[in-house]
Amino acid sequence: MAMGHLPFRVSKSHRNISLRAIAILAFGAAAFFAAIHASAQSNAITLSRNLGQLVDESHLVLQGWITSVALEPHPQLKNLTTVVVTFQVEEALKGAAVKTYTFSQAVIDKHDVQEKMGYRVGQHLLLILIKSNSYGLSSTAGMEQGRFRISAGGPGKLLATNGYGNAGLFRGLDSQLQSKGLRVPPEVQTMLMKSGAGPVPLEHLKSLIRTMTAADSKP
Repeated sequence: MAMGHLPFRVSKSHRNISLRAIAILAFGAAAFFAAIHASAQSNAITLSRNLGQLVDESHLVLQGWITSVALEPHPQLKNLTTVVVTFQVEEALKGAAVKTYTFSQAVIDKHDVQEKMGYRVGQHLLLILIKSNSYGLSSTAGMEQGRFRISAGGPGKLLATNGYGNAGLFRGLDSQLQSKGLRVPPEVQTMLMKSGAGPVPLEHLKSLIRTMTAADSKP
């Protein structure tokens, strides 16, 4: 037998099986790392952020109404469940002005599957959204910290409250604004100085977000 030659031949069927196995392993690895990324996003809820950090982290800040919520398998990662949310936009505080916006968020926990990550058709929200990753997955910045439910606060007034009840939302923010040379109206400054959690006037919150995004957009 000549040196350098294998003592057996690999059949075409065996080669095809091997290629399929490699493809399955590669696909499984991609799904694994996507799930790890999504899990990291979920765990990010434990990292407290103030409003400035949430806005800095975001790609879009939108106010509007949820028009549809659906659970769907990821188009590439079939073992990964996503919640697909379509949003009718009233106002874009950061990013391009659009009439509707749809985003997909990975769902890892079984409870979150049942609850569809807490999204419901008809909810009036302000969403601080991060940029979609290479798998098309997004979420609100800081998870529940970047999702504000809008509610009535009296005649002609609306209030905003995130999933943390706004706890820590303005912690350290005043000094951050000063370091950037940013000034806000007196009523917004009063809001910043209040300690503790609780709903805040929606218009004051939006005014603060506009101030920060306008400063970030300057050359």
